[in-house]
Amino acid sequence: MEEEKLKKVAELREILEERIRSLESEVEGLKLILEIVNMILLERSFKRAEEIAQLRAAEAAPSATPAPAPPAREATRIIPLKTSAGETLASIYVEDRNLRVIPEADKKFHTDTPPFEAFLIEKVLNKMREVDQEAVKRGELMPDEALSYEVKAEGTLIREIVIRNVTPQRERELRSAIRWTLEKMYEKTRGV
Repeated sequence: MEEEKLKKVAELREILEERIRSLESEVEGLKLILEIVNMILLERSFKRAEEIAQLRAAEAAPSATPAPAPPAREATRIIPLKTSAGETLASIYVEDRNLRVIPEADKKFHTDTPPFEAFLIEKVLNKMREVDQEAVKRGELMPDEALSYEVKAEGTLIREIVIRNVTPQRERELRSAIRWTLEKMYEKTRGV
């Protein structure tokens, strides 16, 4: 009887230790997002000298200037996501307002490896999508301009993450959150 109680207590300890690890990962991610938000606020709070010069030039320009040409389609940018040790985890392909995250061929990331679902999906992507859906309801955003995403996987193996309608302000936040998530997942698969 006593042995059975000890076994249950040991199981409870394992559950608590896993929960603590999960919460610590979540706190790290939240600190990273807070840091990103603080950087964005700092950037947006002050006008740069070049922006002021452009505004003055626009004010001084004659009013009969032709309308600007429609924006050209943005060329694809490739952003490698690396561990703090410099090992490449994945690449982000940025084209217009879309991001495609493709893991390196030698890396195996699974949807059930923490903190993928709890952090990247729930805390980052779903929250951004909810904010956009609220903006659509208020008429501030067209439905086809709202952020959406898709995780393409074979079973649980992630092949690609596609994120559509990413604003420039969100791109940096998403890059950091994805890099952090993949690095934590990679550490778990390597047993670090």
